[in-house]
Amino acid sequence: MRIHLPRTLVTIAAVFSAALAFAEGTRTWEQSKFDDLIKGTPQGIAIRSAGGLELAPSFTALCTTPSTFIWAIAADHDGSLYAAAGSPARVYRITPDGKATVIFEAQELQVQALAAGPSGDIYAATNPDGKVYKLARSHASKQDSSWTSSVYFNPATKYIWDLALDGSGNLFVATGDHGQIFRVTPKGEQTVFFQSDEPHMRVLAFDHAGNLIAGSDGSGLVYRISPSGESFVLYSAPKKEITALAIDGSGNIYAAGVGEKHGGTAAYPPISMPTPAPSTTTGGSTTPNPTPAPSTPATTSFTSSPVSGGSEIYIIAADGSPGRIWTSHEDLVYALAFDRDGVLLAATGNRGQVFAIHGEDNYTDLVKASAAQVTAFAQTSGGLYAATSNLGKIFVLGAAAAPKGSFESDVFDAHIFSRWGRAESHGAGNVELFARSGNVENPDRNWSQWKKIDQQKDAAITAPSARFIQWKAVLHAGNPAPRLDSVVLNYLPRNVAPDFDEVTVQAATRYQALLKMPAESGSAGSAHYDVPPPAIHDRDSIGVKWSVHDNNDDQMVYSVYYRGDGETRWLLLKDDLTDKFYSFDASLLPDDGYTLKVTASDAPSHSPGEALSSEKESARFEVDTTPPLVENLSATYAAGSGNSERNQSQIHVTFRATDSFSPIKRAEYSLDAGDWQYIEPVGELSDARRETYDFHVNVPASETEHVVVVRAYDRYDNMSAAKTVIRGK
Repeated sequence: MRIHLPRTLVTIAAVFSAALAFAEGTRTWEQSKFDDLIKGTPQGIAIRSAGGLELAPSFTALCTTPSTFIWAIAADHDGSLYAAAGSPARVYRITPDGKATVIFEAQELQVQALAAGPSGDIYAATNPDGKVYKLARSHASKQDSSWTSSVYFNPATKYIWDLALDGSGNLFVATGDHGQIFRVTPKGEQTVFFQSDEPHMRVLAFDHAGNLIAGSDGSGLVYRISPSGESFVLYSAPKKEITALAIDGSGNIYAAGVGEKHGGTAAYPPISMPTPAPSTTTGGSTTPNPTPAPSTPATTSFTSSPVSGGSEIYIIAADGSPGRIWTSHEDLVYALAFDRDGVLLAATGNRGQVFAIHGEDNYTDLVKASAAQVTAFAQTSGGLYAATSNLGKIFVLGAAAAPKGSFESDVFDAHIFSRWGRAESHGAGNVELFARSGNVENPDRNWSQWKKIDQQKDAAITAPSARFIQWKAVLHAGNPAPRLDSVVLNYLPRNVAPDFDEVTVQAATRYQALLKMPAESGSAGSAHYDVPPPAIHDRDSIGVKWSVHDNNDDQMVYSVYYRGDGETRWLLLKDDLTDKFYSFDASLLPDDGYTLKVTASDAPSHSPGEALSSEKESARFEVDTTPPLVENLSATYAAGSGNSERNQSQIHVTFRATDSFSPIKRAEYSLDAGDWQYIEPVGELSDARRETYDFHVNVPASETEHVVVVRAYDRYDNMSAAKTVIRGK
């Protein structure tokens, strides 16, 4: 038995398709996790790593400089701020009221690092092939134009990365390409204080004992170097480059690392953050280089793509034990500092964010700058300042929460025109909720206006029915402090009928049942998969499978019907199917041409009378399970067939093969159980449902009894045979 199908439908590749989880009736969209909330737009709102929103500290732009990049900032004892900038390479003096004045303009490409001396002098390092300049102002004048500059130190190295002053006024200079730290005394004496085997010494800070803490690029080492120059590696980080250092009041060292490091990674023991203590020392910031050489650090170029591997923050406790407290695959840490409460802050790019680190993997996305990278911190009597690049700006990070903040969620796509129900929220304090909706993905393209959700009544969402929706929260300072832990929006999609992609009939195929898995339930967005059913070859079976989806993600039930050629009525073959395939015995259908129809209904997911259905027909196929008939088989010796010279005779064989439905495909004969031999019909062309065969077979003249067997096949390889015996001449 064979089934004839169009070639395009006989061989269909199995499709592994993903769809949303089964969902019925009212659905919910919940926002509470950090990974969901970080997609929204905060204004004065901090996002907790454990989920939820709270008011962020005030973050106010103090000034915008003409330079694109600010690499470092430092404050003097008068509360004035100094910024090292590039493109153009300048040093700006910024007063507490935000007035910025250029006090130095370098010939090099950038001013990389700054240090403010106790006497009011400013030390500025430039790159590349740079020098350390001393910027001094006449004590008789308070005008910025009175600043003078002179070369204070020329290390004759490619890069100068950081500067640090100790309590005695000695200036320490971290450099590359040779991984040296220089010391310059107040008298101008210059020596190599420390020589490493790393290509770059990147950042410097002093601990409470007066030891110099230094971070390198190459192997990601954190050194402790005594005042006498004796060095010890405190930690070899899994990252290749140490980009920032900070030391708290308890002597714990915090180090940020970026970039992939070849040769494996370290294992981290469980650690706990110490109780925050007021900071006494902060380290330098990571800074980009407009024209980095191949040996320059990984973070010296600001790009739109993060450095491979992201960044991490480590703690080296006072007893020397290390641990990791924060990890990000997207954000790069450029600077570390402490707020007034002793909480560790991390300045990052390339999303311009400041994180507050509270403990191991416990952090808050505190503020977001209107710039790509937050590159440096500086503490003054007026507060904590943050510098940014792309654009070069200075911000003031307040100590207290802002009086008000707002948060706009990302846009939710219900995929189907939907009716909105109630909003459910959990939190504390004075929190307002709003919602708006639309039928295009971009809210700026004629969405509805924001509609306040009355949480004191039924909390109904009054936004118009649509496909897309968005919520907004406004937090107001008060007692208790406002906090929003989660928002859940209820909605009901409009029911739509199932949608077929194709119906495929497979010849000689039987599909095997799949192991039933429990159906997931919950919000739209959870995925499940349609796995192609296993198929086995079975020439007596017909297999049909279909591809159909429901935009409501409803559960569906299927029915299969058949109709023969020339018939008008569909007859039920099987109903109440939940699989997207069905196999049946081909002998159930008489020989004929047929079409199958599959219907899909979403009735299991809807109340009676609310269900919708759709249907799709297969391509026409033919069923032929009946073999042809072999009739009038005759075998006789041919008259005058004796041949004394060759000692042979001939047998004359005739028969007729007839099939009720399909043409005869071929015929064969066998003589005396010999091999089968192909024979052609009279007229040679085999294309009719009735074919006549007439042929001769040579046999030895000495043999008088023979057995002749013939068989015939129809187009679908159904076969029948007949036999005759011939005796004597």
